[in-house]
Amino acid sequence: MTQSRTHNCNELRISDVGKKVTLCGWYENMRKVSKTLGFLVLRDFYGTTQIVVETEDMMDILDGINNESTISVTGTVRERSSKNPNLPTGDIEVVPEKIDILGKCIYNELPFEINRSTEADENTRLKYRFLDLRNPAVKSKIVLRSKVVADLRRAMTEEGFLEITTPILTASSPEGARDYIVPSRKFPGKFYALPQAPQQFKQLLMTSGFDRYFQVAPCFRDEDARGDRTPGEFYQLDMEMAFASQDDVLGVFERVLPPVFEKYGIYKRITPAPFKRIPYLEALEKYGTDKPDLRIDLEIQDATDVLSDIGFDAFAGKKIKVITVSDFTATRKQIDQLVADVEVQTARKTYWFRMDEQGEIVGGIAKFIQPVKDKVVAALNLKPGYFVGIAACEKLDVAQKTAGVMRSKLGILCPSHMDKDQYQFCWIVDFPMYEIGEESGELEFCHNPFSMPNGGLEILEKAERGEVDPLTITAFQYDLVINGYESASGAVRNHNPEIMVKAFNLVGLGEEEVKSKFPAMYNAFCYGAPPHAGAAPGVDRMIMLLTGEESIREVIPFPMNGKAQDVMCGAPSTVTEKQLREVHIKIADEEEKTE
Repeated sequence: MTQSRTHNCNELRISDVGKKVTLCGWYENMRKVSKTLGFLVLRDFYGTTQIVVETEDMMDILDGINNESTISVTGTVRERSSKNPNLPTGDIEVVPEKIDILGKCIYNELPFEINRSTEADENTRLKYRFLDLRNPAVKSKIVLRSKVVADLRRAMTEEGFLEITTPILTASSPEGARDYIVPSRKFPGKFYALPQAPQQFKQLLMTSGFDRYFQVAPCFRDEDARGDRTPGEFYQLDMEMAFASQDDVLGVFERVLPPVFEKYGIYKRITPAPFKRIPYLEALEKYGTDKPDLRIDLEIQDATDVLSDIGFDAFAGKKIKVITVSDFTATRKQIDQLVADVEVQTARKTYWFRMDEQGEIVGGIAKFIQPVKDKVVAALNLKPGYFVGIAACEKLDVAQKTAGVMRSKLGILCPSHMDKDQYQFCWIVDFPMYEIGEESGELEFCHNPFSMPNGGLEILEKAERGEVDPLTITAFQYDLVINGYESASGAVRNHNPEIMVKAFNLVGLGEEEVKSKFPAMYNAFCYGAPPHAGAAPGVDRMIMLLTGEESIREVIPFPMNGKAQDVMCGAPSTVTEKQLREVHIKIADEEEKTE
């Protein structure tokens, strides 16, 4: 069956009165006044139109269908006697002469009311995502996503970048997260991997002579979900530039991103370019994180010298970081909740005291501060009305990060210290090249294994000889942070095969292993590679920031749930024994697993 709409449900106006029209859409609801009078709301992608049923024949047709069925209505437009100024079509209504049922909803009850779907349980929403997306409030975020991606594509093209798609089936490589692997039918015991990012291919494009590449790229990582990270797959605005420096890459995004945030963001104030650049170690020292929310005006101070010997056992021999907050008006109950929340997030206790309006030290650990009050007040520049939050840990980075969590929560608790309604951009630069892995206890790449170290080959050789601690080596790596969220990550690439091998040597991979794991990149670099650099803002996270949503799943058309399940389609699912045999896989039974 075909049906020709003359208009959509958001299109008719007072100037259309008297026209014969055909509308198609979903039967949202009907207020039935009598057997011969009812007011039907017809909804399509664009909006709603009121249909006024005035005959028993028309009413009989509608009595036989459920809400959310699709129908076609042909009738005449007339002026409404009771107008609705809140609707674009609120001046008119359509009197039908013909109603066709196009697609029946066979259920009398829906899993949730369409216009209130966001109040339903998340798994229910995801199971019936096709209904959830009918909610205009939910749909609008997906529409916004489409517009933002279109603008990003246009801006990158205007910057001289060429959109090129890269493979989805590729080889597994150590890029920091777990791969999704795909068994090969033709090569028993061998596997493809879904790309964690187009990293190697975009670098190969640079060695192939393409000057500026980009794509809106799907990336696949077997990671646990968070509020700002979806499991399974996500999209990023991937880019790379040949013969380019860090400044070149940062400059591109400082031109491309602000107009998008100005046009689509819920906040209209945006950091002007150039964005502030903060070295990684400085970010940890001042903000306790490499993702600082600069809308908060609080900074962390070191108080080890002044507080470590005050007779409080929890401080003895520890690194001590504090946040001082002026004009503090929170209640004791709010302070207790703050401390409890920080402990839940960090598994570390934190401490506090206050200076009241009379200048007395009160609350928390005040009795330990009293004997050294003058010294502490001078060192921390305290004044009446100040609050002091404290983190104390043996390891410096743990103390910093614990204080960083407290800083973020204090910003939320104290509105005078958080200018919320804006987008604050900054770059975090000079990341460590290496770190000690939490699980392995061994030296690992901190950020991106293909980054150029500050100091090049010379600094790596010194580290290999033991003259330099590898943990002190920094790299030309950078993150874009927006309102406390890592929103892009990138680096100047290591395009020299000798430096590449030496960088991997320090984490225990020899030259032959590097060649076998990255054969294409290694070989390409041996044929004259240009210096190149790039980055990749996350599209999903960007849309989340633009809309002000706290969950990234709200801006993805068909997201998985927090357990990486597609509850609508039933993935992951079992497959047949025949499918397993074709790819040479056998599922171990429980006895085999425990042997």
